[in-house]
Amino acid sequence: MTKAFGRKQRTTLDTPENPYTLAQWRRSVAELYAQVRRSSAAEPLKTWRAFRESKNDLLRQHPQSPLDNESRRNFRGLDYFPYNPVFRTKGTIRMDIDRVGEKMDLGRDGLLHYTKVGVVDFKIEDQKASLNIYWINGYGGGIFLPFQDATSGVETYDGGRYLYDTIKGVDLGVMGETMLLDFNYAYNPSCAYDEKWVCPLSPKENRLALAIEAGEKAYSP
Repeated sequence: MTKAFGRKQRTTLDTPENPYTLAQWRRSVAELYAQVRRSSAAEPLKTWRAFRESKNDLLRQHPQSPLDNESRRNFRGLDYFPYNPVFRTKGTIRMDIDRVGEKMDLGRDGLLHYTKVGVVDFKIEDQKASLNIYWINGYGGGIFLPFQDATSGVETYDGGRYLYDTIKGVDLGVMGETMLLDFNYAYNPSCAYDEKWVCPLSPKENRLALAIEAGEKAYSP
């Protein structure tokens, strides 16, 4: 994969084409995840089904949808693995690591700076695993948690999927040194829907040996 951290290719360097609809899109996404944090512990399956329906509506109807106009007209909903409580777990964050800054070339948008800020350790059934947690530097910043797994390039997008991107309102829940990892909400980057988008793909060190058979599958128009 040759794609880099996320932006839609455009002629304007530092502002979106319509900042107002983009702000509304991000608010809608943040509200979806706020509902997940409120309800998923008590009603996991019901909450997940409602989330799926609402996200499909956003992709189908919202002007900031990553789908192009033709795909939106023909859109019948995202394809998911069945909900599986095995893939909902809590991880413990290790923060006693060397914080090494990295940068990635965004072409016309310049360099994106980000830092590894922790490692989250967790179990899926009896299998131990870990993922690096990143902080996207800049004004405000945000937690970013991408990953690949044994389904990547087979049943799911080959560039990996995301669990957290708090700049965009994607926040399943972090409390102190505990992080909710519900892979039933794993989702595709925008470039999985349309090649006009350039996306943040998971680094090699965040590839899991496990097959995460939960969350979004590869998108097929």
